[in-house]
Amino acid sequence: MTVSAEDYLAVVTETIGRVAGSQREAVGRAADLIADAVRADGVVHAFGTGHSEALAMEIAGRAGGLVPTNRIALRDLVLLGGEPAERLGPLLERDPAVAHRLYELAPVRPADVFVLASNSGVNGAMVEFAALVKERGHGLVAITSALHSGRMTSRHPSGRKLADFADVVLDNGAPYGDATLPLPDGGAVGAVSSITAALLAQQVTVEVVARLLAAGERPPVYLSANIPDGDAHNAALEARYAGRIRRGS
Repeated sequence: MTVSAEDYLAVVTETIGRVAGSQREAVGRAADLIADAVRADGVVHAFGTGHSEALAMEIAGRAGGLVPTNRIALRDLVLLGGEPAERLGPLLERDPAVAHRLYELAPVRPADVFVLASNSGVNGAMVEFAALVKERGHGLVAITSALHSGRMTSRHPSGRKLADFADVVLDNGAPYGDATLPLPDGGAVGAVSSITAALLAQQVTVEVVARLLAAGERPPVYLSANIPDGDAHNAALEARYAGRIRRGS
């Protein structure tokens, strides 16, 4: 295989097809969990670190997505928690202690459900957050790479990984190291986890909406803010969840 846009497209296309086929049943179970939470006036909290933060953005506060969604990010420690900006850094995601503060800063209620994304599924903050979510009795959907996570040693003191706590695990199909096209002198280029995680997030969202429609309910879905009446439509729905959702910071 050469290193080219065409080869990358071929790998992405194959990976998307494989993930879509292998995760169909898990997507349905995740949609059941989230639909039940939405019916119970719950909010979907999405959290990812590093490039997995893109998954949280895919779920929370975007056009065509569910309104009762809240994005959690490591920078909440600074923007909402008043901690110094120097607290942030590439190694913060490995610190289990930050999970408790992030949970405290999130406007969480008992009926809420969580979607956590980590390609490796082994860093301390994410694993501790997953453990805390389950300790508090919430539903948990994890999006991770089964192959990558399976080859890693946990960085959490318990030795456990994100997938160990989840009610539903969605495998993003990414290879070990995420990148797909090998380079002649080692390493690889062309990561896929963000693409397949976005696919899974959108599939779950669509299936949640399908379940609500089948039950004769009106799904609370965002319109684009860049179309006429989008702001008014969104504001009216967001008012139902005042103080409980953040569209991102």
